[in-house]
Amino acid sequence: MTALSLLLMAVSAASVLTESSVYFREQFDDGDAWKSRWVESKHKSDYGQFVLSAGKFYGDAEKDKGLQTSQDARFYSLSSRIEDFSNQGQPLVIQFTVKHEQSIDCGGGYVKLFPSDVNQEDLHGDSNYNIMFGPDICGPGTKKVHVIFHYNGKNHLINKDIRCKDDEYTHLYTLIVNPDNTYEVKIDNKKVESGSLEDDWDILPPKKTKDPDAKKPDDWDEREKIPDPDDKKPEDWDKPENIPDPDAKKPDDWDDEMDGEWEPPMVTNPDYKGEWKPREIDNPAYKGKWVHPEIDNPEYTADPEIYKYNSFGVIGLDLWQVKSGTIFDNFLITNDPNLAEEVGIDTWGQTKAPEKKMKESQEEEERKKREEEDKQKNEEAKEQDEEEEEKDEDEEEEEEEDEEDDEEEEDEEGTDSKLKDEL
Repeated sequence: MTALSLLLMAVSAASVLTESSVYFREQFDDGDAWKSRWVESKHKSDYGQFVLSAGKFYGDAEKDKGLQTSQDARFYSLSSRIEDFSNQGQPLVIQFTVKHEQSIDCGGGYVKLFPSDVNQEDLHGDSNYNIMFGPDICGPGTKKVHVIFHYNGKNHLINKDIRCKDDEYTHLYTLIVNPDNTYEVKIDNKKVESGSLEDDWDILPPKKTKDPDAKKPDDWDEREKIPDPDDKKPEDWDKPENIPDPDAKKPDDWDDEMDGEWEPPMVTNPDYKGEWKPREIDNPAYKGKWVHPEIDNPEYTADPEIYKYNSFGVIGLDLWQVKSGTIFDNFLITNDPNLAEEVGIDTWGQTKAPEKKMKESQEEEERKKREEEDKQKNEEAKEQDEEEEEKDEDEEEEEEEDEEDDEEEEDEEGTDSKLKDEL
């Protein structure tokens, strides 16, 4: 490799590095100062409140603090301003972490990116956004990652089913939208889906459409099998399905005048063969399934800039949760997929192991506590049983003593009576 080649490579690498941009990053590492950067919508008066928390278990008590939903069965609407930018001609990377430590049953864990002209104080579910991305869980049937693009006045959902994480730990979600109209979705820094914006969304009309002038010929035969015209029904085929029971006999006490004419009960005819149908043979005129011819769709127009948005200016959490407790953290919007991966390693990557260890330790402590409580309950129950047994024994002894006393009294009375008789 020549010195010139090395120089060109160095210049190229430097050019790439200078083009790397971070448009938004939020890690909530300055305490309550986040409240000056995030705006709560006033569109409704009963939006749920976000609080700053690392949750019940974490890797680092300070670094893992994020925005946590704190009220059950509420809508949430909170947003932060981004310096306006366009992703024209460059990748767009949206990344953040989500922790459903409350074992969420129904609720969103996604973010929305809005154009800069959105009114943050009036933000609500019908506010126009550019992209919606992230996990959504509702019952056992909905556990998916939303990837929704707004294009020509409509929101378009991805045609693929991307399953999200549904455990209680922190997970990293990343969306990469490239200027060649391709995309990639990553969870925990691993690719889970990728493809083309045109193929995986119904953003554009189909390239081909059925020819309106084409019609299936009248003599087109799609029957693969036909009844054999030479097959004939046997003469002894037709038999009744049910016949009178030949073994039945009229009861001796049957009175025709009183009970009417006696008829034997019906039973299934063993000679009944059902409805006769001729056997089938291959259809010599079979031409296969007719396929409607297609033509170029006159409504289709290629768009090499499906990926492009002229304005990104606000990132928002606009969602609903039945059971609160989700923590959002480590927001990043950049044009550098490699940088996003490194940030994911430095944040989620550093959190996942100690977070899991802390949760497992808590669960072990809870298990021991339950065992101790159960043991104590069993001992108390055992003591109570022993006390009741002692009480029963004491009562039995008292009853036996009473019986003995009664017998002695009876004996004394008998002796006195005998003496009286003798006297």
